[in-house]
This record gives sequence, structure tokens and C-alpha cells, in this order.
Amino acid sequence: MKKSLLAAAALLATVAVSESKAQGIRFGLKAGGNLSNISGDLTNEDQYKNKFGFHGGAMLNIGLLDDGFLSVQPEVLFSQKGFTYADDEFTVGGTKVKYDGDRTYNYIDVPVLLKIRAGGAYFEAGPQYSYLLKVKDESSVSINGNTAIQRQGVADLSNVNRNEIGYAAGLGYQADNGFMLGLRYNGSFTDFAKDGYTGDADVRNARNSVFQASVGFLLPGK
Repeated sequence: MKKSLLAAAALLATVAVSESKAQGIRFGLKAGGNLSNISGDLTNEDQYKNKFGFHGGAMLNIGLLDDGFLSVQPEVLFSQKGFTYADDEFTVGGTKVKYDGDRTYNYIDVPVLLKIRAGGAYFEAGPQYSYLLKVKDESSVSINGNTAIQRQGVADLSNVNRNEIGYAAGLGYQADNGFMLGLRYNGSFTDFAKDGYTGDADVRNARNSVFQASVGFLLPGK
């Protein structure tokens, strides 16, 4: 799957180059920051705080109307998601428990967006497929002030859904020369954990939730 996604990125670039003389087709690059967390049926929502990450990759804008008002924009992006544990201590049955640290989920995102542009402003929305590359877990659990569990390194992925179906929607500004500024939200229809997951109870029904701010540039079409 990982090789297939990398091949998709290469194909996107190849098509853009081969079709650079076609009317209404523009290849571009983008990068920016993520503000991510998990959402869903969480038992203790306050335990999870936003985490900063990075995203970047390639895009292909395919014009559907000559005036640039309507287009389709598929993208292939590397995206860091996840959450940070709140620096809070809570009591369960007289025992003081505290989670610390964070988890980073590294994904390849492939959104396919319908884009409407009026003047410099644009709005975009569409489905998104994501593939989980790895989970970096740097967290710990303390009981009554003593460290009971220390996690460092890459987490096991056998009980999580590596394939995710979601959606993306956003708005921004695109200059005639191709320079872009954008804000976007990514949501998921797929639970992070598979049925039978035995890890943290909250993660069983959790879904990724990500806000993105990006800058990008579309090469001129001919």
C-alpha cells in the first residue's frame, strides 16, 4: 500500500508534466501546519489536547470551466496527526492516574476536491482517503506519582484501521500567478481502532480531526 501511494504521487507529477501544455491543467506544491486531535465517543475528552504537526505534498488542479471558476483538485500529502495528553491528574477508585506525552500519527492523505473560485477567493470540498504509515508513541502513565508505563517508539498497528475514509473542506486565496493561502478541515468517517481493540478505551471509538493552514503554488497552465 505504501508503495502504491508513492507511485500515485509520482503519477501525479508525471501527468502534470506530460499535460503541461493542456488548457486548464496546473501542477503545484503545498506545505503547512496541522492542528490535530481525536474526536468521537470519548469517555474523557478533556484528557486530549491539540497537537501541532506538518503536512506537505503535490497537487493537480484540473479546470472544468475556461474561466477557472470550477475545477477538480486531487492531492497527495504527507500529514502528521495525533494528540497530546493534558497535564492533568485524575482519581479512579482512590488511585491517582496521570497520562503524559503525545502520539503522532503519520499519514498519506489523498483528497479529491471540487474547487470553486471567484476572484481570488476559493472554496473547496470533497472526499479524502488516508493511509496510516506509522504511529510514534512517546507517552507515559503514572499511578500515585510513580511511572507505571513508559512508551517510547513505534506502536503496533495490527489492531488499528490503517485505511481511513474521510472528507475535507476549506477556503482560501489564490492569486492569478498561482500563489495560494488556504485553511482546511479534515474529518474521518472511520474509527481509528478495529473491532476487538484492547488498548486505551477512548481510542477504540476515536476519529482523527485536523485543521490545516497551508501555502502553495500552482505552476502556470498553457
